[in-house]
Amino acid sequence: MFTGIITDIGTVLELQRQGDLRARIGTSYDVDGIDIGASIACDGVCLTVVALGRSPQAWFEVQISGETLSCTTLGGWVAGHRVNLERALRVGDELGGHIVSGHVDGLAQVIAVRPEGDSLRVTFRAPAALAGFIAPKGSVALNGTSLTVNEVNGTDFGINFIPHTQQATTWGDVAEGDAVNLEIDTMARYVARLREWNA
Repeated sequence: MFTGIITDIGTVLELQRQGDLRARIGTSYDVDGIDIGASIACDGVCLTVVALGRSPQAWFEVQISGETLSCTTLGGWVAGHRVNLERALRVGDELGGHIVSGHVDGLAQVIAVRPEGDSLRVTFRAPAALAGFIAPKGSVALNGTSLTVNEVNGTDFGINFIPHTQQATTWGDVAEGDAVNLEIDTMARYVARLREWNA
Protein backbone atom coordinates (compact mmCIF):
# COMPACT_ATOMS: atom_id res chain seq x y z
CA MET A 1 0.00 0.00 0.00
CA PHE A 2 1.03 3.59 -0.65
CA THR A 3 -0.19 7.08 0.21
CA GLY A 4 0.32 8.94 -3.08
CA ILE A 5 2.93 11.22 -1.51
CA ILE A 6 5.90 11.18 -3.91
CA THR A 7 9.24 10.91 -2.11
CA ASP A 8 11.70 10.85 -5.03
CA ILE A 9 11.89 11.52 -8.75
CA GLY A 10 13.77 8.66 -10.39
CA THR A 11 15.23 8.43 -13.87
CA VAL A 12 15.01 5.46 -16.23
CA LEU A 13 18.64 4.49 -16.86
CA GLU A 14 18.30 1.30 -18.91
CA LEU A 15 15.58 -0.84 -20.45
CA GLN A 16 16.05 -4.49 -21.44
CA ARG A 17 13.64 -6.96 -22.96
CA GLN A 18 14.06 -10.31 -21.20
CA GLY A 19 10.68 -11.89 -21.87
CA ASP A 20 9.23 -9.12 -19.72
CA LEU A 21 10.62 -5.57 -19.66
CA ARG A 22 13.39 -4.99 -17.11
CA ALA A 23 13.97 -1.36 -16.12
CA ARG A 24 16.87 0.14 -14.16
CA ILE A 25 15.84 3.30 -12.33
CA GLY A 26 18.25 5.80 -10.80
CA THR A 27 17.18 7.04 -7.39
CA SER A 28 18.25 9.16 -4.44
CA TYR A 29 16.90 6.48 -2.07
CA ASP A 30 19.49 4.76 0.12
CA VAL A 31 19.55 1.35 -1.58
CA ASP A 32 21.08 -0.18 1.54
CA GLY A 33 17.65 0.28 3.10
CA ILE A 34 15.77 -1.46 0.25
CA ASP A 35 15.32 -5.24 0.21
CA ILE A 36 15.09 -7.42 -2.89
CA GLY A 37 11.36 -8.10 -3.23
CA ALA A 38 10.36 -4.72 -1.81
CA SER A 39 7.53 -2.80 -3.51
CA ILE A 40 8.11 0.65 -5.00
CA ALA A 41 5.40 2.60 -6.82
CA CYS A 42 6.81 3.88 -10.12
CA ASP A 43 4.50 6.45 -11.75
CA GLY A 44 1.76 4.88 -9.63
CA VAL A 45 2.45 1.26 -10.60
CA CYS A 46 3.42 -1.09 -7.76
CA LEU A 47 6.57 -2.90 -8.92
CA THR A 48 8.86 -5.41 -7.22
CA VAL A 49 12.57 -4.68 -6.78
CA VAL A 50 14.65 -7.48 -8.36
CA ALA A 51 18.15 -5.95 -8.20
CA LEU A 52 20.00 -3.07 -6.52
CA GLY A 53 23.32 -1.31 -7.05
CA ARG A 54 25.39 1.86 -7.17
CA SER A 55 27.29 2.27 -10.38
CA PRO A 56 27.87 5.16 -10.49
CA GLN A 57 24.65 6.31 -8.79
CA ALA A 58 22.15 4.39 -6.67
CA TRP A 59 19.68 2.35 -8.71
CA PHE A 60 17.13 -0.42 -8.46
CA GLU A 61 15.71 -2.72 -11.11
CA VAL A 62 12.13 -3.86 -11.63
CA GLN A 63 10.59 -6.42 -13.97
CA ILE A 64 7.42 -5.29 -15.78
CA SER A 65 5.01 -7.86 -17.23
CA GLY A 66 3.31 -7.61 -20.59
CA GLU A 67 -0.04 -7.16 -18.81
CA THR A 68 1.28 -4.12 -16.92
CA LEU A 69 2.79 -2.66 -20.09
CA SER A 70 -0.55 -3.02 -21.89
CA CYS A 71 -2.64 -1.11 -19.34
CA THR A 72 -0.24 1.58 -18.05
CA THR A 73 2.08 4.23 -19.49
CA LEU A 74 5.17 2.14 -18.68
CA GLY A 75 5.28 0.73 -22.22
CA GLY A 76 6.26 4.23 -23.38
CA TRP A 77 9.24 4.55 -21.06
CA VAL A 78 12.57 5.49 -22.65
CA ALA A 79 16.01 6.09 -21.14
CA GLY A 80 16.01 9.48 -19.43
CA HIS A 81 12.30 9.41 -18.58
CA ARG A 82 11.59 10.89 -15.13
CA VAL A 83 9.48 8.77 -12.79
CA ASN A 84 7.47 9.56 -9.64
CA LEU A 85 8.61 7.18 -6.88
CA GLU A 86 7.13 6.17 -3.54
CA ARG A 87 8.23 3.40 -1.21
CA ALA A 88 5.59 1.18 0.37
CA LEU A 89 3.76 2.41 3.45
CA ARG A 90 5.12 1.10 6.76
CA VAL A 91 3.22 0.76 10.03
CA GLY A 92 3.50 4.08 11.87
CA ASP A 93 4.11 6.18 8.73
CA GLU A 94 2.11 9.36 8.33
CA LEU A 95 -0.83 8.95 5.97
CA GLY A 96 -0.52 12.30 4.23
CA GLY A 97 -2.41 11.49 1.02
CA HIS A 98 -4.96 8.68 0.69
CA ILE A 99 -4.75 4.89 0.49
CA VAL A 100 -3.29 3.96 -2.91
CA SER A 101 -2.82 0.34 -3.99
CA GLY A 102 -0.50 0.85 -6.94
CA HIS A 103 -2.93 -1.03 -9.20
CA VAL A 104 -3.73 1.22 -12.15
CA ASP A 105 -7.38 1.19 -13.27
CA GLY A 106 -6.85 2.87 -16.64
CA LEU A 107 -5.31 5.75 -18.52
CA ALA A 108 -6.50 9.34 -18.39
CA GLN A 109 -5.50 11.93 -20.98
CA VAL A 110 -4.42 15.52 -20.41
CA ILE A 111 -6.73 17.68 -22.52
CA ALA A 112 -5.83 21.17 -21.24
CA VAL A 113 -3.08 22.88 -19.23
CA ARG A 114 -3.25 26.52 -18.16
CA PRO A 115 -1.49 28.65 -15.54
CA GLU A 116 -3.65 29.87 -12.67
CA GLY A 117 -1.61 32.20 -10.49
CA ASP A 118 1.50 30.25 -9.49
CA SER A 119 -0.38 26.98 -9.94
CA LEU A 120 -1.28 24.90 -12.98
CA ARG A 121 -4.88 23.97 -13.71
CA VAL A 122 -4.91 20.70 -15.64
CA THR A 123 -8.00 19.08 -17.17
CA PHE A 124 -8.02 15.31 -17.69
CA ARG A 125 -10.36 12.99 -19.56
CA ALA A 126 -11.06 9.67 -17.85
CA PRO A 127 -12.27 6.49 -19.56
CA ALA A 128 -16.08 6.42 -19.49
CA ALA A 129 -16.08 3.27 -17.35
CA LEU A 130 -14.09 5.03 -14.60
CA ALA A 131 -15.55 8.54 -14.75
CA GLY A 132 -18.37 7.69 -12.33
CA PHE A 133 -15.84 6.94 -9.59
CA ILE A 134 -14.38 10.48 -9.72
CA ALA A 135 -16.11 13.08 -7.56
CA PRO A 136 -15.55 16.79 -6.83
CA LYS A 137 -13.33 17.20 -3.74
CA GLY A 138 -12.64 13.47 -3.80
CA SER A 139 -9.22 11.84 -4.15
CA VAL A 140 -7.60 10.33 -7.20
CA ALA A 141 -4.09 9.02 -7.89
CA LEU A 142 -2.47 10.17 -11.14
CA ASN A 143 1.01 8.85 -11.96
CA GLY A 144 1.14 7.82 -8.32
CA THR A 145 0.37 11.27 -6.90
CA SER A 146 -2.50 11.70 -4.44
CA LEU A 147 -4.57 14.62 -5.73
CA THR A 148 -7.84 16.36 -4.92
CA VAL A 149 -10.38 16.71 -7.72
CA ASN A 150 -11.60 20.29 -8.20
CA GLU A 151 -14.49 19.77 -10.58
CA VAL A 152 -16.05 17.07 -12.74
CA ASN A 153 -17.86 17.53 -16.05
CA GLY A 154 -18.90 14.22 -17.57
CA THR A 155 -15.70 12.28 -18.22
CA ASP A 156 -13.53 15.39 -17.70
CA PHE A 157 -12.11 16.47 -14.35
CA GLY A 158 -9.78 19.22 -13.18
CA ILE A 159 -6.81 19.24 -10.83
CA ASN A 160 -4.89 22.24 -9.48
CA PHE A 161 -1.13 21.66 -9.10
CA ILE A 162 0.47 24.00 -6.58
CA PRO A 163 4.14 24.98 -7.08
CA HIS A 164 5.35 22.46 -4.46
CA THR A 165 3.70 19.57 -6.29
CA GLN A 166 5.16 20.71 -9.60
CA GLN A 167 8.66 20.75 -8.08
CA ALA A 168 8.46 17.59 -5.94
CA THR A 169 6.99 15.41 -8.72
CA THR A 170 7.12 15.14 -12.50
CA TRP A 171 3.94 17.24 -12.82
CA GLY A 172 6.02 20.31 -13.63
CA ASP A 173 6.58 18.68 -17.05
CA VAL A 174 2.91 18.01 -17.84
CA ALA A 175 1.75 18.74 -21.39
CA GLU A 176 -1.50 18.52 -23.32
CA GLY A 177 -1.91 15.09 -24.90
CA ASP A 178 -0.01 13.20 -22.17
CA ALA A 179 -1.43 9.86 -21.05
CA VAL A 180 -1.30 9.29 -17.29
CA ASN A 181 -1.84 6.33 -14.99
CA LEU A 182 -5.17 6.64 -13.18
CA GLU A 183 -6.12 4.85 -9.97
CA ILE A 184 -9.55 5.62 -8.60
CA ASP A 185 -10.15 5.99 -4.87
CA THR A 186 -10.58 2.62 -3.14
CA MET A 187 -13.47 3.96 -1.06
CA ALA A 188 -15.32 5.06 -4.22
CA ARG A 189 -14.85 1.58 -5.68
CA TYR A 190 -16.39 -0.11 -2.64
CA VAL A 191 -19.27 2.35 -2.37
CA ALA A 192 -20.13 1.71 -6.02
CA ARG A 193 -19.94 -2.06 -5.48
CA LEU A 194 -22.23 -1.88 -2.44
CA ARG A 195 -24.78 0.19 -4.36
CA GLU A 196 -24.64 -2.33 -7.20
CA TRP A 197 -25.06 -5.23 -4.76
CA ASN A 198 -28.06 -3.61 -3.03
CA ALA A 199 -29.77 -2.49 -6.24
